[in-house]
Amino acid sequence: MSFHGEFLKHQKRLLQLLHACSRVRSLRATKALHALNITMGLSPKQPIFVYNNIMSQYSSLGKLLVARKLFDRMPLRNVVSYNIMISAYNTSGYVGEAWKMFYEMRVSGFEPTQYAVSRLLSCGSLDIYHGVLLHSLVIKNGLFDGDAFVGTSLLGFYGRHGLLEEAVWTFQDMPCRSLVTWNSMISLLGNHGFFENCVFLFRELVRRDVDLSEGSFMGVFSAFSCPQDLEFGKQLHAFVIKNGFTCEILVMNSLISMYVKCSAICSAEKFFKEVQFKDVVSWNTIIAAIAKIGGPQKAVELFSQMSMAGVLPTEITFVSLINCCTSLEVPISGESVHAKIIQHAYESNVLVGSALVDFYAKCDNLKAAHRCFYEICEKNVVSWNALILGYSNSSSPTCILLLQEMLRLGYRPNEFSFSAVLKSSLALELQQLHCLVVRMGFEQNYYVLSSLIMSYTKSGLISDALVFVTASDGLLPDVPSNVIAGIYNRTGQYNETLRFLCPLEELDIVSWNIVISALGRIGYYKEVFELFQQMQFNQVWPDNYTFVSLLSVCAKLCNLALGSSLHAYIIKTDFSSCDTFACNVLLDMYGKCGSIGNSVKIFDEMRYKNLITWTALISALGVNGYVHEALERFREMIFLGFKPDGVAFTAVLTACRHGGLVRDGLELFGQMINNYGVEPKMDHYQCVVDLLVKGGHVTEAEKLISSMAFPPNMIIWRCFLEGCKSHGNAVDVDQAVAHA
Repeated sequence: MSFHGEFLKHQKRLLQLLHACSRVRSLRATKALHALNITMGLSPKQPIFVYNNIMSQYSSLGKLLVARKLFDRMPLRNVVSYNIMISAYNTSGYVGEAWKMFYEMRVSGFEPTQYAVSRLLSCGSLDIYHGVLLHSLVIKNGLFDGDAFVGTSLLGFYGRHGLLEEAVWTFQDMPCRSLVTWNSMISLLGNHGFFENCVFLFRELVRRDVDLSEGSFMGVFSAFSCPQDLEFGKQLHAFVIKNGFTCEILVMNSLISMYVKCSAICSAEKFFKEVQFKDVVSWNTIIAAIAKIGGPQKAVELFSQMSMAGVLPTEITFVSLINCCTSLEVPISGESVHAKIIQHAYESNVLVGSALVDFYAKCDNLKAAHRCFYEICEKNVVSWNALILGYSNSSSPTCILLLQEMLRLGYRPNEFSFSAVLKSSLALELQQLHCLVVRMGFEQNYYVLSSLIMSYTKSGLISDALVFVTASDGLLPDVPSNVIAGIYNRTGQYNETLRFLCPLEELDIVSWNIVISALGRIGYYKEVFELFQQMQFNQVWPDNYTFVSLLSVCAKLCNLALGSSLHAYIIKTDFSSCDTFACNVLLDMYGKCGSIGNSVKIFDEMRYKNLITWTALISALGVNGYVHEALERFREMIFLGFKPDGVAFTAVLTACRHGGLVRDGLELFGQMINNYGVEPKMDHYQCVVDLLVKGGHVTEAEKLISSMAFPPNMIIWRCFLEGCKSHGNAVDVDQAVAHA
């Protein structure tokens, strides 16, 4: 009796130690407990749960081999022992060992539990064959009908493998479903883009009058993907408030993400400001959204606010910020973020490091890009591609050397690697690269094939590029076909463009845009709009490039009614999707059609303006007689930090010519050379000569012509002669004729 009493006393102490050890989770404490257990001897009388607890402690601390040794030495095992080892192997990614342990458990006479099956099904590397075997087993032994735990795990398994139909069947066959089951199915449908089905299932859940959880809302919000979903998103937002989930940060983050995915960035910003509790995901979502729509400066400001709020950034934060700075192309902004990255020890992270390489490469600082590249601990193909593309954009032969180094170190290039290298390859290197493309099996990749065609064309080997057409009997895939058609377009062979693309059975949006552009350039304006109608009839919807071509035709025709109708169509379709480039063409169209009010309105409503935007407005104001307003806008543009180029000076000098502002015109002409380093072209001299002679300054005009670095063309002489004639200066006319 005394031995039994001592044994019970030791067991009680051991239980206390087990409880303490589970809270501390220390390897040292677990080893001490294990040693104490050994000193008590391996006895069948010793409870199995003691071994199980120690084994569980080892596995949770990552000591899988030690846990397995303890399992093998156990005098007795139960189903929990097997479950612990299956879970440990599953957590470590050893699905093969987990499956062997499951098989051994069944051979030993233990029936698999819902826990063992669920752990196996949750293993990310479990293949379809073994997953289906488990499905059959749980139906056979009744686990599937027992409760929702196993069925929910099956939904996750089928969802991971993209077998949505099987997941739906499983869900429908489940006799009992928990809230987690419903949430899993809603989330699966949402993540796979089945918006209507996801919403239907969510409504079914609401009708069952159960208490919803965070997962319910997160699941349905995952389905939102386009502006058309926004109306229901707003209704769901109200439902979130009604159900009291406004303090649940995961739901709030899903709401912010929903507004972003529905392109309602203003609503997302407004809601973000209203959210009381924000975590790093909240900040990352809004920063990435602002950066994506072209608001890099605002994104950087948000990062400053995030830092002041005491929220520590993650790798996602820094990637978004670096992408912002890449858009800005302002090195000092990126360098400032780089300093923050070093401060938070993220410079060796592959995602952040790759973004830094891309940033410095696009800022033409290849030395810094290379330095950031070497700081990345575990490089991937994206890191290599970022550096290769940087050298490729600089037409440097280093990109070929980098590809060779990449192959030597065992990295496999992808289509983007080859595309970048092909972009800057010389004619002699091109054939060797072509051989490597074929050897590595990329000759049928549309992206690489397109790059090959472009490289042959750029190297002047047009006949080699067109060999791809004859080799395929004209049946090239869409992307390479579009590249060939683009070559014809750029070389002015518009009829060849039409001949090449028109026989294709199904044109994609790029093909339609190329054909519309070709027709517009050869003056078939009526056919352009007929083709636009045909395109819509074929249910191919226009994009910004389509609208640019159509608006350019309206501008050439100076047809205000047609241009206004097209503008109305764009607004009806989704004006928010129009980028800066499309808005610039719209502004220019109204200017050339004489509707200066609409030009100014478009300009004022544009959130993001570039140099072309300002130039288009200045030109529109000038040609429509608003000369002083054009000059005022030019000065405002410079004040805001935009550096005028030759086209901008042509626009403002043309405005001065129309208004007869000789002093302003000459002052601007001088600034162009002295302040901005823009070398005058023929157009600039033509404007200034015409401005001078019309103002009666014939001698000054003649001196300017004499000082030109290249011979004046006939237009300049005609302007000069007409000016001389109108002012009765016959001597100067004779001299001009002599010079001509």
